[in-house]
This record gives sequence, C-alpha cells and structure tokens, in this order.
Amino acid sequence: MSSYAGSSSAAKPRLLVVKGCFSAMGGAERDLIRNIPFLSEKFVVKVATLDPVDELESICREMDFELMTPENSWIISDDPLSIILDKDSSLKAWKEIEGLDSVIEKSDFIHIVSGDGSMSIIDLIPSSIPVHLHLLEPHRGLHEDVLHMKVNGRPKRNIGLTKTLLSRARKRDILRIKSFNSREKSSISGNSKYTVSRIKEIYNIDAGLLWPSIDLEDFSNNEGDSEFIKLNSPYVVNIGKASWVKGTWEAISILEKTNLSLAHIGGGNKEDIRLLEEHAESCKVKVWFAPRLTQNELAIVLKNARASISLAHGEPFGLTPIEAFAIGTPAIYVNEGGFKDTIVDKENGRLVAREQREDWHSALKDAENNENRIKWSQAGKERIKSLDLSCEKHTERIYDIYKKLKN
Repeated sequence: MSSYAGSSSAAKPRLLVVKGCFSAMGGAERDLIRNIPFLSEKFVVKVATLDPVDELESICREMDFELMTPENSWIISDDPLSIILDKDSSLKAWKEIEGLDSVIEKSDFIHIVSGDGSMSIIDLIPSSIPVHLHLLEPHRGLHEDVLHMKVNGRPKRNIGLTKTLLSRARKRDILRIKSFNSREKSSISGNSKYTVSRIKEIYNIDAGLLWPSIDLEDFSNNEGDSEFIKLNSPYVVNIGKASWVKGTWEAISILEKTNLSLAHIGGGNKEDIRLLEEHAESCKVKVWFAPRLTQNELAIVLKNARASISLAHGEPFGLTPIEAFAIGTPAIYVNEGGFKDTIVDKENGRLVAREQREDWHSALKDAENNENRIKWSQAGKERIKSLDLSCEKHTERIYDIYKKLKN
C-alpha cells in the first residue's frame, strides 16, 4: 500500500478522498472512480469509504493507493422511523476503520464527495485541515418530492404528511451544510450550474463549480460482440436505476408508436421492474432490462443505439449526455436540470420539453439522420473541450481549491 511518506512524493500534498457509499455505481460513483488515478498527478492519494465496490478496489490496487474501509460494509437504514428521526449510524462506522483517525490527522487536504454516509466524517476532521465538499445535489429526499413517488409517479404516501415527518431531518440537513460552510478552511462546490443554483436556493450558500469529467479513451475501444444485447429492433438507451426521479416510466411512454425499443441500464427493484414491464406491454414497447455491464459493454450498447435519452427530473448534472457525445450517439434529453449545461438544442443533440410527445418523436426521427448524427457528435466533442471536462483538468481544479484553502 502507498504511504504518505516517501522521497518520490515528498513534495506533493497528502490527499484523502472520501465518499460514504459506492454500491449504487451511478454516474457520481463512476465519475469519482474515473478521476481518482489522475489525482495522483498533484497529490499523494488515499481513499476512504464505508461501502467499496470491486471497481474501486481494483483501481486502488492498480495505483497503489491505500483504501480504507470498515471490516463490514456500512448499509444505510431503510427503516422509515430511522429516516424520520434522522438516525445516522455512519459516524460510528467511520470510527471503526482502523487507522483512519491517524490518516485524517496527517492529511493536508480532504476531498469529500456527497452522498449517503459522506458528511458525518466531518466530525472527525480537525478544523486546521482544509476540506472541500463536492455537493453533487442537495438532499433530494428532504427538499423535493420526486424521491417519494412510485416508479409510475404516484405518491408512496401522503406528500404533505411526508414533508411534515421529515421536517426535523430537513432542518438538520440545512444546519449541517451551513455549519460546514462556516467552518474555517472549508469550501463547497456544485457539479453544474443547476446544482449551484439549487444550493443557493436551499442553503443560501454561494457554492463554487466543479464539473465532473470524462475520459474519452473509455469510449474509444467499443469494438466487440453485440450479441449480448437482447433487442433485435432499433432501440434507444436510458441509463439510471429504474425510478420516477430518473424518468424511466416516461421514457417508455414517449416510445409508444415509434417502433423503437428501450435498453434500460441501471437495474431496479423487482416490483418497479414488474410495473415497468406491464407499462411497456400496454405501450407496445419492447424493453430490455440489461444486467450489470462492463465499461466496454456499456459503450457497445450506446454505440449501437438510435439515441441516448432521459426524462430524469431535475438531474444535477448527468454524465450520460457527455458519454453519448464521446461515443457519437445522439443525446435527446428533457429540457431541465443539468442537461442544459452540456446540450445545446439542435447543435449537439436535442433538449425537449417533458410533455411534448410529438417533439420527442420528431427528435428521435432526427437522430436517425446520419448527417445529424455526425454533426451532433462533432459538436458534442467540441462541447466537452470547451467546458474542459478532462480528468486532468478536474484534478487541476481540485488542486486550485486546495491552494486557496491552505493559505
């Protein structure tokens, strides 16, 4: 394992990267795993998490980064009473990681990526150590309704009652973020202009902006057998765990009468999948719920698709449009949230109003045109360049945050 000492890295500051959970393996987790190796250009890196995944363990072994985890992975409670009472056992789990307290003490800088279990580690960090919080989104379960909907958009329970029951947790979340922001040597960044605006709206904090990134090489080698794709007809791709917030139900709805199938990547719970299968049957839309895919398999599915689509509600940033740009597949997304940061309508893809079914069908037809596909792909890659979404630049931006905080 790597050490914070050593002649070859003596000049580099010691960085501890923290994220509570990785098991969801959504865009946030993939983005962080993608960026961790590049951080070694500026820092001596160690990683701490309560819930590792094979991909993280593999990259840490490859880079010889020490990965600090508890003996048993921490699992967030789904007990309604614990959620209502805002009971969080993650701090106890952080304390159980052998040697973590010593690593924190010796760190020059700590970079925390928000999510379940992430924030509580702040209680273990001395005020003298600079800390950056990459706040990917304000706690949506506390500040929005979309996570309290079934996959078909119907409330799981009375929304008014839900808001009342969560009022204590909501107030504590606001207090926690504001308290962190007032801490010496602390900084908060959103991951899109949309997220920055939401942080201002909910916490009244002027956050910085730290874009996610993409490594184009991840999408350059997409050759290989596509027979694992269980769809014979032309299809579009929708990525994200099956849910209302990710717009899965609506993605099926807009494909009705298009003769297009849907490749859904991201899984979901059994009951949600059952409801979606029934909905797809009623819409006469064929859906393939893909198993967990490798990076290359994901690239192959995207490459062979008519388009990458999403009707997600208030997506903070959304890596999937830039992944579509990278591979040359048209990106057709709802005109909301962070998608507006990367897609310029009719220049590098399409932004479509949620309720405009005919416009969705028109956009999907546009995506069939080879001239559009080539034009949008080239403009999409230019958009990645103009925003400078490289992993190297992501590392530079984090290093700049560190330099400002340490002075």
